[in-house]
Amino acid sequence: MVLYDREKIGEILKTFDMVVGIMAAGILVRNICNHLKDKWIDTPVVALDSALHCAVPIVGGHHGANELTQYLANELDIFPAITTATYSTGKRNLEEIADSLGTEILNKNVSKEINLAFLECDMPILRLKGPKIVVVDKDVAVLKTKGLILGLGTRKGVSAQEVLDAIDCALHSIGRRRDEISTITTAWLKKDEAGISDAAAVLGIDVIYLTADILNTQVPTTISRAIDLGLTGVAEPAAMAIGTRLIMPKKVFGRVTVAIGE
Repeated sequence: MVLYDREKIGEILKTFDMVVGIMAAGILVRNICNHLKDKWIDTPVVALDSALHCAVPIVGGHHGANELTQYLANELDIFPAITTATYSTGKRNLEEIADSLGTEILNKNVSKEINLAFLECDMPILRLKGPKIVVVDKDVAVLKTKGLILGLGTRKGVSAQEVLDAIDCALHSIGRRRDEISTITTAWLKKDEAGISDAAAVLGIDVIYLTADILNTQVPTTISRAIDLGLTGVAEPAAMAIGTRLIMPKKVFGRVTVAIGE
């Protein structure tokens, strides 16, 4: 905790990843406004009233302030005054999707148009593998992948611990770590499989559920029993569809199949 000192606001914003100002929102805005430069690099700031009635994200809603506000609301039993349109209406946003995919937004200036569009409908996510030359309109967001992509296939009723153990074994086999995972992906058929979603929650990673059309555009290295369901596979095609290359073909660990791409 840092005691209020207007002369130190700039230093505080540079020192901490996120800031909670226990003061009126207006006072906080006047204190930080001269230190704001760009929403992509500004430190997320949340105002918390001294009576602990509500928390208000002031800066960086899509960059952590909304999540911090919701955390404060849950811990302190106060009202989260979140005004970001996509968040307050339960819609996804470009920044959230980029984070869930472990990607970097290359053309950040398009975020406003994309997030406004999310209020009307869900945006399709398309994966293009190179080498290619791609020409896009100004309202198309371009994301660059980073980190490991884990494609999962499971037997019905698998537990979260089984999934986590399989992931750990797979990572150990290629000398990688949990904190290098950017995305977990699987078939839409697994959307109600609690073992996958619960394991992903433990890892703090979203799950991307892919349709048959997307999975079947991939050519896996091994034959899968999923062919009986009209699919070329699950774990390998899922990892290949999101990643740029497959670094570990599918391996079976008990009731869980894991493939790793990046």
